[in-house]
Amino acid sequence: MNNAFEIIGGKPLKGEITPQGAKNEALQILSAVLLTSEKVTISNIPDITDVNKLIELLGDMGVTVERLGPDTYSFEAKNIDQDFFLSDAFKAQGGGLRGSIMIVGPLLARFGKASIPKPGGDKIGRRRLDTHFLGFEKLGARFDYNPENGFFNVDASNLKGTYMLLDEASVTGTANIVMAAVLAEGITTIYNAACEPYLQQLCKMLNRMGAKISGIGSNLLTIEGVKVLGGTEHRMLPDMIEIGSFIGLAAMTGSEITIKDVKYKELGMIPDVFRRLGIQLELRGDDIYIPAQEHYEIETFIDGSIMTIADAPWPGFTPDLLSIVLVVAIQAKGSVLIHQKMFESRLFFVDKLLDMGAQIILCDPHRATVIGLDHQVKLRGISMTSPDIRAGVSLLIAALSAQGKSTIYNIEQIQRGYQHIDDRLRALGADIKRI
Repeated sequence: MNNAFEIIGGKPLKGEITPQGAKNEALQILSAVLLTSEKVTISNIPDITDVNKLIELLGDMGVTVERLGPDTYSFEAKNIDQDFFLSDAFKAQGGGLRGSIMIVGPLLARFGKASIPKPGGDKIGRRRLDTHFLGFEKLGARFDYNPENGFFNVDASNLKGTYMLLDEASVTGTANIVMAAVLAEGITTIYNAACEPYLQQLCKMLNRMGAKISGIGSNLLTIEGVKVLGGTEHRMLPDMIEIGSFIGLAAMTGSEITIKDVKYKELGMIPDVFRRLGIQLELRGDDIYIPAQEHYEIETFIDGSIMTIADAPWPGFTPDLLSIVLVVAIQAKGSVLIHQKMFESRLFFVDKLLDMGAQIILCDPHRATVIGLDHQVKLRGISMTSPDIRAGVSLLIAALSAQGKSTIYNIEQIQRGYQHIDDRLRALGADIKRI
């Protein structure tokens, strides 16, 4: 297994890069094919481990999967093998793939039952699945945990619409509950629903399949249950985390980069947060153009106090980009406080950045103050290991801006979220190879 990247940093890059389809949208959209026996065609699917595993899992469940092009597949979930869910094969696959929780809602809705192994995944703190389970229970599902085989068995033979207030605005939780509710009897109202563009995409797709969902884009969704859903075609949004990563990469390496086809309206406040770090970017058609800039200066708040960038549920700033903002701030002029509210151990990769020469004060597991070097001092290349997907790419950006050679191990983590990232960076002139 090629499990490390070797990077010689310190070179400006140049050119165009196209973001992949959105990983977090893919896991929901692919699960939704289970809601109908008719054919569903999906394009702009990213070629990354988590997504490919889910496509493989769908195939093993009995879905007819056809690859129509590099990023386009059709799915027909006519004959689903119900016994597969109690097999060791499913336990092995489902347990290692966080996305597998997303098949539960559709299975409950269509077949009235499901089994799921206890889930696994990233090391970014506890990701509770309570929201999913509580939502299913409110719709009338009954859970039974079997400690002997490590499975939850769920009986949902009689789902009925209801009002619910989610305990947190979980994107995957909302998606899962929506998929269960579209075929439930009566009206379901979900308040404190997540309203991310990816979730809006799912709801629009379900409506094209015959669902009756209103309130899309708000945190109050109303779902009128229908008897059956039909096939449709769907194109996924570009991955906003990749787009943000490339903006940061351009700034940190002083590069002139054009990011193609970004679906700008769906990026929310992401471009503005990078502008607050002093990064110039302009919209050209639906592309973001970032000129080569020697310096970028962090704004202060109007009263002169230090800039704080914090994550919040959409339309707030996504937690997945805070690691990127933290790294990009290292070479800015000025200081910024990064406040990671939603996950408790995402800032622990700063020790690697300190080894590279960054000036960062880790206040606690949630907050770090970055004192910008303004390119007066270059980072130095080191050997490091990637703890999670987003930190992995942040370290990659740091390495590309550093003087000398860096080696990043555990790159499987990066490949879970970013397709062919080394090839695409080489096309911009990056000196990166697998070893």
